[in-house]
Amino acid sequence: MVKNTEINLSTLSRDLKKSPSDAVVIGVGQGADGPVLLDNPLTARSAEALADSLKALGITGAADQLVRLPGLPETGAGVLVLAGVGKVSASKPLAGEALRRAAGSAIRQLAGLATVALAFPTASLADVEAVAEGAALGAYSFSEFRSSKDGLKDPVRNAVIFTELAGQKELDAVLKRAALIGRAVNATRSLVNQPPSHLYPETFAEAAKELAKGLPVKVTVWDEKRLEKEGFGGIMGVGKGSARQPRLVKVEYSPAKATSKIALVGKGITFDTGGISIKPALGMGDMKSDMAGAAVVLNTVLALAGLGLPVKATAWLCIAENMPSGAASRPADVLTMFGGKTVEVLNTDAEGRLVMADGIVAASREHPDAIIDVATLTGAQLIALGNRTAGIMGSDSVTAPLKAAADRAGELVWPMPLPEELRPSLDSQVADLANIGERHGGMMTAAVFLREFVGKGKDGEQIPWAHIDIAGPSFNNGSPYGYTHKQGTGCTVRTLVAYVEDILAAA
Repeated sequence: MVKNTEINLSTLSRDLKKSPSDAVVIGVGQGADGPVLLDNPLTARSAEALADSLKALGITGAADQLVRLPGLPETGAGVLVLAGVGKVSASKPLAGEALRRAAGSAIRQLAGLATVALAFPTASLADVEAVAEGAALGAYSFSEFRSSKDGLKDPVRNAVIFTELAGQKELDAVLKRAALIGRAVNATRSLVNQPPSHLYPETFAEAAKELAKGLPVKVTVWDEKRLEKEGFGGIMGVGKGSARQPRLVKVEYSPAKATSKIALVGKGITFDTGGISIKPALGMGDMKSDMAGAAVVLNTVLALAGLGLPVKATAWLCIAENMPSGAASRPADVLTMFGGKTVEVLNTDAEGRLVMADGIVAASREHPDAIIDVATLTGAQLIALGNRTAGIMGSDSVTAPLKAAADRAGELVWPMPLPEELRPSLDSQVADLANIGERHGGMMTAAVFLREFVGKGKDGEQIPWAHIDIAGPSFNNGSPYGYTHKQGTGCTVRTLVAYVEDILAAA
């Protein structure tokens, strides 16, 4: 189902002609006084002539600007490409995310070429990794449902990174990590981009098994019979309105020398009509992306396994299709969740928190060091933070390092509070709590609901927990930018991997 091609990443330290390419990419920044040609492998004479021509060529250095010029003999390529990196300052080094986006943008826009050399400034191994990761993220396409490939361009297959650091032994690990991150993000994108006719609970579970092949992970699937028997009332309550019955998928990576234990819970609503509380028709097709959280946690654990990190990581994929039918849950129904709490369903379109509650309880019973859940949970997230910034809420001991990891990974997240006055709005007249509460601040109200299901650790205290709402940034309905393509973005995979790396480094 998920058919990803991968870019080949390599490095070169001198003489571009020794590694012929179809195009050589050089960076241009937006300086205070106009466009600035960044450090590059051209001869001094060529670089000076090119720098003097930037304004005349209409080149500004703005992010995503890409200008093709005839190649120079010294580069061994038929095309010289000038790629904007955005604002630059003589006193401040170019940020890793600027390099990542510029490399990704160039590779994305140069689809159709086989081999591209990237000659951005790389003063450190982190810079090389940012360029390599950007290239891996930019080299993506989704065309498996096209009957004809006419007019479609294949992604760039080979990226050669020009850097004076080529040959250092640490580079192998840098390129391996970049390739693994690219694979995980792109697999997430492809799952999100699948049409609901092809991705539904059963096939999502099969895709998880397929993606896990060859990795040291264990995949366990609960079908509807086992879910019913064991009392997963949230997942069953949401999924029973569909002819395609729900699933719970557990993906475990348990290396022998694990020093930390983390649980990741993902919302996997393969299509969300809203159920009986049906959504408006306009834009409903985007609800194929309502399973992005489950795709994220799945591919995060697979990336951690591929990197061989010493952490026990478990992903819980809470998968259902929310459909209206004679069997669907109704407003005013009461569901008994996994673990025994009861929830009055006041709105069947607030279904994600119901399946996630079951997953959080299941994850809590294994007493991890931390639980992080990821979900396209609320439209309120877009109102609060827009289309590109995810909201994070929960225990300070988890949200603070998550924010730091996101900053390092180059992803946009913002911490939000969980005001205690929101909890009474979830009170129900007939059950332990209701599935909706205060409308204003709805992103935070949904997180307060989820917090009710976080269990206690072996020390008797609530397990450290964070909730990430990715309703906006998980799906790009606008134009492509940087390494981000249209539709599924794969956001927060990089943040979660960086978070695990950081807690291992701090241990």
